[in-house]
Amino acid sequence: MSRDSGRRGRITLILAVAGLCLIALIMAPMMMVSTFPSFTGGGGFPDCEENARQVDDQSETATSDIPQEYLELYREHGEKIGVQWNVLAGVGKRETDHGRSTLPGVRSGTNHAGAAGPMQFLISTWGGQAKIKIPSEFNGYASDGDGDGWADVYNPADAILGAAKMLKRNGAPEDVRRALFVYNRAWWYVDQVMEIAAKYAKDGAVSTPPEAEPACDPPLVAAAPDDVVAGILSYALAQRGKPYLWGGTGPDAFDCSGIIYMAYRSVGLSIPRTTFGQWPFGVEVPAGQEQAGDLVFFNSGPGTGPDRPGHVGMVVTPGKMIEARCRLCGPIKVTTYRDRSGIVGFTRPLQNPSVLAQLELKRQG
Repeated sequence: MSRDSGRRGRITLILAVAGLCLIALIMAPMMMVSTFPSFTGGGGFPDCEENARQVDDQSETATSDIPQEYLELYREHGEKIGVQWNVLAGVGKRETDHGRSTLPGVRSGTNHAGAAGPMQFLISTWGGQAKIKIPSEFNGYASDGDGDGWADVYNPADAILGAAKMLKRNGAPEDVRRALFVYNRAWWYVDQVMEIAAKYAKDGAVSTPPEAEPACDPPLVAAAPDDVVAGILSYALAQRGKPYLWGGTGPDAFDCSGIIYMAYRSVGLSIPRTTFGQWPFGVEVPAGQEQAGDLVFFNSGPGTGPDRPGHVGMVVTPGKMIEARCRLCGPIKVTTYRDRSGIVGFTRPLQNPSVLAQLELKRQG
């Protein structure tokens, strides 16, 4: 081989190596973009921008302290229902350390107070049993947060959705302290949850989120026979989760006849205040013909009877009523009445002559 041909070979080899290096430099960024996620929102991962936006309002404390599964659930259900995600997280932290507690009642059974699951619902408040098939006739805040057809108080997705609904129905997001007080009736508890919620927010505040999906039962209201009954039901259903208080007429607590009295009053109608007064006031309705807005009366023990019932509930749909039952019976909730003993009868206050006159005045006005 001649000296010139050897020199030409070396030059060719150098040019080939340089070309390969140039190709590698061009292709490397392209390979990185297509292979690795972009943490600034670019590349082939459209969710990254949304993830960056979501974490923008959470503190380092929230990121490090809240398990990722729980953090996503607090955000998802908080946004869906319209309550502060960090307040939900504050409840979850205060109750069970986001499900990490090993105390009784967190993963099975109940604690000494009868509470269960990561958000510590009383079983009566949840719906009467820990796991309920959805849809079904159920009471309380039992919710299906993961779409599996069951409302399981021990399932974080279900329990967090139920907690969001309870907070919403009791004043959140605007009056979140009141909503937390209903959740656990102690102001020290409210202070602790609010302190935790503030630490989870990047700006250290518990702000009001934009309007979101209402946590109510539109089918029950929509099925009302008229607008008057719809208004009565709307008021009564909004009181769910509040405690029983003998003689109570709200706004924080009610007794059995007090919630009915105030529900009628909310639409401008006056009826008697007590169960004993409400029983003879309405027109009697045969069993099986009752409808929303009617009253169902019960014999409740000594001093009561067929002509003097001691307990009353309001029919929300045939077979179901809303009631404030007793101090130890759990909060105001929707329950079934057809399997309850001691039913005295049904009445329709809207057919009382004085109520008909009030309605006529409203129409003329």
